[in-house]
Amino acid sequence: MPETRMVKSNGLEFCVEERGDPSGEPLLLIMGLGAQLTFWPEPLLERYAAEGYRVIRYDNRDIGLSSEVDAPLRGHPLKAMAQFRLGMRIDAPYTLYDHAQDALGIMDALNIRSAHIKGVSMGGMIGQILAANHPERVRSLTLVMSSNNSPRLRMPRADVIWWLQGGNIKGHDEEAVVARGLELWKRIQSPAYPRDQEATMERIRNNYQRSYRPLGIMRQMRGVLATGDLSPVTSRIRVPTIIVHGTADPLIRPDSARRLHRMIPGARLHWVEGMGHDLPEDLVDLLADHTLGLAGSVEG
Repeated sequence: MPETRMVKSNGLEFCVEERGDPSGEPLLLIMGLGAQLTFWPEPLLERYAAEGYRVIRYDNRDIGLSSEVDAPLRGHPLKAMAQFRLGMRIDAPYTLYDHAQDALGIMDALNIRSAHIKGVSMGGMIGQILAANHPERVRSLTLVMSSNNSPRLRMPRADVIWWLQGGNIKGHDEEAVVARGLELWKRIQSPAYPRDQEATMERIRNNYQRSYRPLGIMRQMRGVLATGDLSPVTSRIRVPTIIVHGTADPLIRPDSARRLHRMIPGARLHWVEGMGHDLPEDLVDLLADHTLGLAGSVEG
């Protein structure tokens, strides 16, 4: 059975869940922007555990049940995005480098010297920093629908940006949040693997009841922008790496995966036809197999 506890790292507390063999190869899962640890599909976690891995997932700072960072945000979010595109300095309470230190501290608290890292979207950016700056802590790296955060990459679709900023549905009550989340989900989900709408609404509702941190999401977004281009970091990665990306991703465009593939020596790139910016349960086996194959090739 999964075990959940609070772990101290980098001056904050993090909600961490473990499952699988405590003596197995550690697999640390890092989720993306605004996403709680609950966004990892249960069948995926169970598959890793069944294969004998020590599976660890956690809520990033400012989201879920982990510590909230009580810090003001200065300036309009669209202005910050424009500054990012121009390569200008952006003020933020923290950056992805702080997130990477969070992950290292969690590993230390769990007595994990090194782990296989799997990061989704923003989590993949955090994984890149770990692999480049702390290669001795990373056994292998799986990057799913991620990028090197270059301002030269294609922007997300305009409608996706609109709904990321809240769209037309205002309010912070449960029904407003579910409606807003559903409209965003419709725009980023995998067209070839659509999720049942009622199931999606239930998932959004459950996550709202677990934790609702709209300011935390905004701070995370500002932190991504303030981090800037990770190209100098990405180009230093030498750990075994696989890149998995959907051909229909409207948020982090497929060009992002091509750039990662060019920049990381020896990295393998796998395209998933019809996959958007989500983790459909229909793709659990495929998503599991890539990580397991990579991890198995470097175990021991």
